[in-house]
Amino acid sequence: MSASSNNRIYLSPPHMGGTEQDFVKQAFDSNFIAPLGPQVNGFEEDFSKLSGLAHCAALSSGTAALHLALRILDVQPNDVVLASSLTFIGSVSPVKFLGAEPCFIDADYKSWNMDPDLLAEAVDYYISIGKKPKAVIPTDLYGQCADYDRILEILEPHGIPLIVDAAESVGATYKGEHAGKRALMAAYSFNGNKIITTSGGGLLASDNEEYIDRARWLSQQAKEPLPYYEHNELGYNYRMSNVVAAIGRGQLEVIQDRVTRKREIFDYYKNELEGCAGISFMPEAEYGKCNRWLTVILIDEDTFGADPEQIRLRLEDENIESRPVWKPMHMQPLFKDCKSFGGKVSEDLFKRGLCLPCGTAMTQVDLDRAVEAIKKCGKL
Repeated sequence: MSASSNNRIYLSPPHMGGTEQDFVKQAFDSNFIAPLGPQVNGFEEDFSKLSGLAHCAALSSGTAALHLALRILDVQPNDVVLASSLTFIGSVSPVKFLGAEPCFIDADYKSWNMDPDLLAEAVDYYISIGKKPKAVIPTDLYGQCADYDRILEILEPHGIPLIVDAAESVGATYKGEHAGKRALMAAYSFNGNKIITTSGGGLLASDNEEYIDRARWLSQQAKEPLPYYEHNELGYNYRMSNVVAAIGRGQLEVIQDRVTRKREIFDYYKNELEGCAGISFMPEAEYGKCNRWLTVILIDEDTFGADPEQIRLRLEDENIESRPVWKPMHMQPLFKDCKSFGGKVSEDLFKRGLCLPCGTAMTQVDLDRAVEAIKKCGKL
């Protein structure tokens, strides 16, 4: 394939490892095609081994996992939940599902994750007005863990639970432990663009067996253990299917390879582009190992000679997909009436950031095409 090839380069497409079809065949051969079955059980056990979290419930999405986590904590209308502003809406929409009040915390430049100092300010504020937050949900942005220990130092004296949105950080580590391990509960995503995928799906994990048992029960319509259908409280149709879980089992076998390749791609972009005046990269916090789910650059328009949108459009002209950094939640019209602490950092990252294509099956030709297109946008 020549460097002039115009095949579509996607941002972060699925990449099969080779054994997924073997697990799917097992599901078909056993006729467990409907939700639940041996592959779901196996996927939960496999993920527990990877994450170090003792109990896992495989679900339909990461959003469903966060919704159930908040239900388990009995979040009620008008309760306050503190969350990262720089994130995908699925991280915070479950707060609204329950009629609660999200409050958004800005990022810091060190990690691009929730700023612990602003979190402390928010916690002190809400306690001072007699409205202790019901939970805190930091997002592990683009595969980098939030500073869990610093966050827990703020929350534990007040008994405020930590739920980690680890949707983007499967395979990442914090101080040698898997992403989400130090939380009361952690939510993961296996959507089609994630570092590993089940085509669509998620998972809630915890060391608290009672929480995960309740998550499973709520995810199956909260049906009472009777021969007929009886329901004393509201449940959901959130369980992962046996076939989808089978794909996930094959994907989990290659997670370390995927992290390695994502980091190699990040390093290649950095080596090729960091010498361009006006381009810098998302940092890696000293406390962990980012999975580099997405490679993200910051562009100084005046220095480089083009802004992120101009670069995105140039890449699109070359049939290469890229994407702006998440638009902060405090800037979203849906949340215009919600309180926030800080905001300038995430606004700046949104304004200057661009996510580059980094699928783990990218070839060297693909990478060179993307780098060349970006360089063409800069000053000569």
